[in-house]
Amino acid sequence: MRVLPRRRRRSQEQQAGTMSLVDHLRELRHRLLISIYALIVGAVIGIFLYGPAMRLVKKPYCDFLASHPEKAPFNNGGCSLIFLGAIDGFLIAVKVVMFLALLVALPVILYQLWAFIVPGLTERERRWAIPFVGSSVLLFLLGALAAYYTLPAALTFLLSVGGDFVSPLLTVDKYVGFVIFTVLAFGIGFEFPILLVSLSAVGVITPESMRKYRRYVILGLAIFSAVITPSPDPISMLALLIPLYLFYEGAILVSRLMRR
Repeated sequence: MRVLPRRRRRSQEQQAGTMSLVDHLRELRHRLLISIYALIVGAVIGIFLYGPAMRLVKKPYCDFLASHPEKAPFNNGGCSLIFLGAIDGFLIAVKVVMFLALLVALPVILYQLWAFIVPGLTERERRWAIPFVGSSVLLFLLGALAAYYTLPAALTFLLSVGGDFVSPLLTVDKYVGFVIFTVLAFGIGFEFPILLVSLSAVGVITPESMRKYRRYVILGLAIFSAVITPSPDPISMLALLIPLYLFYEGAILVSRLMRR
């Protein structure tokens, strides 16, 4: 009779934060395997979500053509995205499914990251695990939503800037890549307050230092917003820069409250 393995528990060394190098490597392997399993499950779910996701991705482009019929590349009024290579359709499906897998598995991956660094934290810091994972996922999703609702204005600027002399004929790989990288840029950018609050919690930065270097931070955020967004349009840059600045001011207030 086969005996099922017992649920993995932390050793006393792990709980006390005195793990050896070998223990750290084993723990890292364990966390990576769980993250990979989560990605596999997310990929299976992503296969079923592929159709609805592609309709959402196409909607800003279709809305633009509906409001600018003179820009439509086809006479039938459709908004089809084209591909040029025989395997491009397959590759774009893989890209979208993997992106969906990352979104589905994100809470598990973030928790495994936190669980891996927990042995080096104090008991008080370990209690932040659930708030860390929950707020990180929530902020990433808010960033993704902000990116999606920014796309129509960004597309209107990008596809209209050439005037009436040109009409867009978008390939599916470049357009979907543009949408995915925009969503990732906003999602990652919206994690900025988590970084600030975490650094403040461990004493690396203080509310006083954040207020002192506010000008330089704003300049850095402007450069970051211009670099990380895949589009050169000012709409996307401002749509990311303004929330980041508000997050910075909010992080100063949270840091002050944490010190009381």
